[in-house]
Amino acid sequence: MKLVTPGDAAPASVNRYLLPHEQQVITMRRHPAILMGPVGIVLVSLIGAGILSNTGMAASATTLAVIWWIWLLVLVWFVWRVAEWSVDYFVITSARLLLTTGLITRQVNMMPLGKVTDMRFERSLVGRLIGYGTFVMESAGQDQALSRINYVPYPEQLYLEVVGLIFPGKD
Repeated sequence: MKLVTPGDAAPASVNRYLLPHEQQVITMRRHPAILMGPVGIVLVSLIGAGILSNTGMAASATTLAVIWWIWLLVLVWFVWRVAEWSVDYFVITSARLLLTTGLITRQVNMMPLGKVTDMRFERSLVGRLIGYGTFVMESAGQDQALSRINYVPYPEQLYLEVVGLIFPGKD
């Protein structure tokens, strides 16, 4: 199962990290479940700000303004996290696994497919319910920059795709 067809081009933010001889196999964002924590924080802080505003704790206009400015900062932080998620990509090429992250400071972690000696995926109960998993890769006793990828969508299909690239069939 191909999640990105061979004719599709990787986003420009990712394409600059691909080598000329590499073929893009899969390019995808990590699962939106990565935003569950930030969504929870925004909702809890909104409820807290609402409760503090409607009780006697916010007696003055200044206190009320401070409460809502703090919530606005939490909301800005959330928007930043969503923006970061929107530019982060997990890329599988014919030669490497890449994880690009960061909105301002770009970080590109990669592992050559030939160096992967062991790979597994894990799925928590929540991951099974909403469809994400974690890839864990090992490489001949070396500590690699890309050894764990969290919030991978379609982990079973991606696992089979990566294993097929690592151990190609006989033609």
